[in-house]
Amino acid sequence: MIRHILTAAAVLALSACATASTPDGAAGHASVGPRETKLTGYFGSNPLDGRAILGPPPAADSPHGKADRAMFEDTRRLEGSTRWTAAIQDNDLWGGGAIKRFSCAMGVSLDARQTPRTLRILERVELDVRTVGTPAKDAYGRQRPLIGNDAPVCVPREDWMKTNASYPSGHAMTAWSWALILTELAPAKADPLLTLGRESGESRVICGVHFISDVEAGRTLAAGMVARLHSDPTFMADMAAARRELAGAKAVPQGCSAS
Repeated sequence: MIRHILTAAAVLALSACATASTPDGAAGHASVGPRETKLTGYFGSNPLDGRAILGPPPAADSPHGKADRAMFEDTRRLEGSTRWTAAIQDNDLWGGGAIKRFSCAMGVSLDARQTPRTLRILERVELDVRTVGTPAKDAYGRQRPLIGNDAPVCVPREDWMKTNASYPSGHAMTAWSWALILTELAPAKADPLLTLGRESGESRVICGVHFISDVEAGRTLAAGMVARLHSDPTFMADMAAARRELAGAKAVPQGCSAS
């Protein structure tokens, strides 16, 4: 069963760390996809059986499946709202928009100049999300909610969406992984970081590219993946270096909205 059903009124609320404007690359429904990188994830191969851990997505005609669809339809009314704009920014994992939101939640500018070790952890973990999450996506092959209709969505409709499966949500998995890792590095900021991790997953529903059960599955798999990362000595060494780096960080993010 889903924990709760978002209503149009409820999802209008933004976290205190939402920025006042959409970052470059996110405005105007710009397509923001993966960038080329020389980095690799921490895992050389997939250490988890996501298919077994998650189990199948809800059947479309089940109560859970019907609730998924109802939430998709209800949240189309948010098009053009401030929450819609935040969802576009959360979509931007690779152009800096999502990192800016997490910077605001931490109160520390996460960037290549001040916090390169911390930023590199997040970038490598996003690659691990693909390694761990993609096999489950491919195994279950759930169609995304925007397929077969012309309802508004917050990103451009592209052909890859027809074949890239919906369950689990890779964006939600990344956001929850980042929230858990940054909370470990900055425990005093646990509340805003974990709140943003949750909201970033819900942004996938608001954008119309995932069902809420896809998001929940992404969080579940993210928690397992981050737990598994703690047995990796390279990850643990990077975390120790990131703690030292953050202890000396002085630059704060600019353009964050007030609570």
